[in-house]
Amino acid sequence: MTAIADPVARSSGPAHRTGVAGLGAAAVGAAGVLVLVVRPALPLVLLAGSVVLLAVADLTWRLHRQQTAARVLEAQRLDLFSQRQTTADELEVATRMLRARAETMTSVIDAVTEQSIIGTDRDGLVRVWNPGAERMLGLPRADVVRTRSIIDFHAPEELDTEELDAEEPDAGGGTPFATLVRVAREQGSDVRDWTYLTADGRRLTVSVAITPRTDDDGEQTGWNFVGTDMTEVRATERLKDQFVSLISHELRTPLSSILGYLELVLDDPEQPLTGEQRQYLGTVERNAQRLLRLVGDLLFTAQVDAGRFTLQPAQVDLAGIVRSAEETARVTATARGVAMSVDVPDGGLVVSGDALRLGQACDNLVSNAVKFTPAGGRVALRLQTAWRNADGALVDVPTAGATPVALLSVSDTGVGIPNSEQGRLFTSFFRASTARRNAVPGVGLGLTITKAITTAHGGTLDVVSAEGRGTTFALALPLPA
Repeated sequence: MTAIADPVARSSGPAHRTGVAGLGAAAVGAAGVLVLVVRPALPLVLLAGSVVLLAVADLTWRLHRQQTAARVLEAQRLDLFSQRQTTADELEVATRMLRARAETMTSVIDAVTEQSIIGTDRDGLVRVWNPGAERMLGLPRADVVRTRSIIDFHAPEELDTEELDAEEPDAGGGTPFATLVRVAREQGSDVRDWTYLTADGRRLTVSVAITPRTDDDGEQTGWNFVGTDMTEVRATERLKDQFVSLISHELRTPLSSILGYLELVLDDPEQPLTGEQRQYLGTVERNAQRLLRLVGDLLFTAQVDAGRFTLQPAQVDLAGIVRSAEETARVTATARGVAMSVDVPDGGLVVSGDALRLGQACDNLVSNAVKFTPAGGRVALRLQTAWRNADGALVDVPTAGATPVALLSVSDTGVGIPNSEQGRLFTSFFRASTARRNAVPGVGLGLTITKAITTAHGGTLDVVSAEGRGTTFALALPLPA
């Protein structure tokens, strides 16, 4: 009995403690076989006990495996439940955010009543129609959304597909909607005047900004059309242009006649004038010349607005133009007690341009600087070669990729310009509040003309100013590389 028990004890002890039930079962089976071979006379009950032990060990091992698998499955179930709960929470948060964003966008769009905001799908079917569109075009949202196309509200002659086919023969044919969004599709946005047709048959001139609408993944889902009614503004502009052109021509003829006869009277050797008479006529001549310059400015502004502004290009020495402008303004500056200085390259600085127009632009900048500078102030003119970087900034030292420019700076220590008004300086007839408060004469055309001349020459005109501290205008013109 001892010989039988010892192997069983040895086989079941460490294996069972380490949890490997299979090894214990194998040991028990081996012991049973050994008993049959060595001592066959032993009772068969011992063999049966070994078999039972083997079955129990196998059952224990299987139960252990099932329990382990059950624990793993339970852990996976809990993990999946946690993930599902987390996903549900995240989805709920995202849904609330999307709903809040949609409500915010809707409230913002609905709050806009002076501009029409129309959103369409990719084919032009209206999906968004704000109160501004209702007010402008005379149709409620319910009658338009998902039932009307944006092209229903555009003048058909402006959506001529034949013109598009002529411009882009390889486009494979176009539709009115394709004509409408062509520029925005090519350039990312488009702002221009279109003619809207209202429900009662009126035709409105509307400035429309067209942009593509995309989803969160950047995929285009449609188009946005934001329109501002410019009908009255454009009509006023046309009347203004007609008035300016008419008055300018009507004034120029009699003024030319007045100046011609004044010249005859002042220079007539057979009928010499007294000193007092010459003084009076000199005053008349100066004011007539001033009116003639104003008429010329009005005509020039009308030409710029109408796109009829032309140049007579030639090689122009800017240094000579700057010196002439300084000489012209020096008399007025001296009378006002304003000191002037000029700094130009000794060898000159030549650009390609219209000498008459460039002289006009330079005279405008210098005369403005003198007018807006009180007694005791200074006006400085400086002409130099500079370089324009790829980002448009002007620098004194050349860098890689920079292009040379002729830079004219006109600086003064005058009344300056408020920051809030600097963006309107180049608008026709605009006068800064500092000019009005200080009763500086002028009509607000000089800077408009100067800007137009500069732009026509491919240059830029920038301003840096601080109220009460002075102003610097920087006129940059391209130089040959």
